[in-house]
Amino acid sequence: MLSYPSTISLSSRTLNHLADLIRQHRNQHRSRWRRLDPGRQALLALAHLRNGDTYTRLAAGFAVGVATAWRYVQEAIVLLAAVAEDLATAMRRIRQLAYAILDGTLIPIDRVADQKPYYSGKHKRHGVNVQVIADAAGRLVWASPALPGSAHDLTAARIHGIIEALTSADVMTFADKGYQGARGSVRTPFKRRRFRPKLSRRQKTVNRAHARIRARGERAIATLKTWKILAKLRCCPRRATAIVQAILVLHHVEANRYAG
Repeated sequence: MLSYPSTISLSSRTLNHLADLIRQHRNQHRSRWRRLDPGRQALLALAHLRNGDTYTRLAAGFAVGVATAWRYVQEAIVLLAAVAEDLATAMRRIRQLAYAILDGTLIPIDRVADQKPYYSGKHKRHGVNVQVIADAAGRLVWASPALPGSAHDLTAARIHGIIEALTSADVMTFADKGYQGARGSVRTPFKRRRFRPKLSRRQKTVNRAHARIRARGERAIATLKTWKILAKLRCCPRRATAIVQAILVLHHVEANRYAG
């Protein structure tokens, strides 16, 4: 088998953060000798999450078994997800923003036995729905737990309590037409209805300004999907939430915007 050196587009700060979590976990549980030290295990997990390397490739590259590679990655994901912020905690920062941008994205998954709940009619594929909140510059602030892909964006936002939280905090929020009817502090563009007159010039001007602001939210989704594991999840959809939460923690460590 041939091998070659590769890179991960992350800083040593992110590697050290994950390695410290793994080291603390091992000390707390008085773990026995492991094949890889905390730093190497952290590197293995980051290669999987950031580069999307398969367990077979990781096992060959780190000279461990496939089952060991899987176990190391899952352990790292659980440790990261455990320290992820919930919406209530994230709102402490969100309420300080000039305004927020709310959008939803579909993370593709493999077809599963119970396919219907995970099939998105909008995207014509199977996946999980994740709601994303971005700041005025389009930077990723928070991502929600994953719901089956058939969930509508507005329904998902209501299930997670996002609309209520943003309204209670009086945070002006821009969202697309999929959130029509959200009310509260959520602002959506004017939508032409069937059998109704065309939009006025003023409404079209407002929609263009709204679109320019909302387009920045696409940067947050693009940032989330720079983690190649999210290109297509090949695991049980129920693990999607932990993976997204783990990536959110690593993203904030890497960006170092909200440290401390």
